Amino acid sequence: MKILIACEYSGTVRDAFIKQGHDAISCDLLPTESPGPHYQGDVMDLLRDGRTAAMIAPHGFDLMIAHPPCTRLTNSGVRWLHNPPKGRTLEEMWQELDEGAEFYKLLRDAPIPKKAIENPIMHKYAKERINPGKRQVVQPWWFGDEAFKATGFELIGLPELVPTDKLNPPKPGTDEHKRWSAIHRASPGPDRWKLRSTTFQGIATAIADQWG
Repeated sequence: MKILIACEYSGTVRDAFIKQGHDAISCDLLPTESPGPHYQGDVMDLLRDGRTAAMIAPHGFDLMIAHPPCTRLTNSGVRWLHNPPKGRTLEEMWQELDEGAEFYKLLRDAPIPKKAIENPIMHKYAKERINPGKRQVVQPWWFGDEAFKATGFELIGLPELVPTDKLNPPKPGTDEHKRWSAIHRASPGPDRWKLRSTTFQGIATAIADQWG
């Protein structure tokens, strides 16, 4: 299969597909952190620019796994639409919401038969703009990774992922539970977004095994 991993710089999902023998390429504005097939640039170049796409996938892509930015779409950040962070304006927040929703819809409407688009629990304003479809939410601990991180996918032409190695979550309040909650407990800093955005290996392997 010819597979596009949109908005991925880590190479985690891309490499999982390659390991299974597929022809996969990642795409992001950032360079890839793992050597491998990667298009550094706007993913729309591959979805709308016929010349660029033809060089990379002459017969089109069979499957796309996309990880669009969700900062303005997620319910946890809805407060910024009414009380913007210091140095920002309400107009900027709503404009970024509109841009984020439009980008999400462009990915969803791409002429690729099978698609999984990662998305958060959306607030009502994002839902009004996007009208998200069938969605599955998975956890890393369903696939052998000792971590909590709810990950949602809108599925188009794909079945729901089946857990491969479900662990028993630790009890709240224990040190082990705190360790599993490292992503949610991470202190603000320049690299927190990376910790929150990278796909866990167990989920990546399941995606490649089950959707490939």
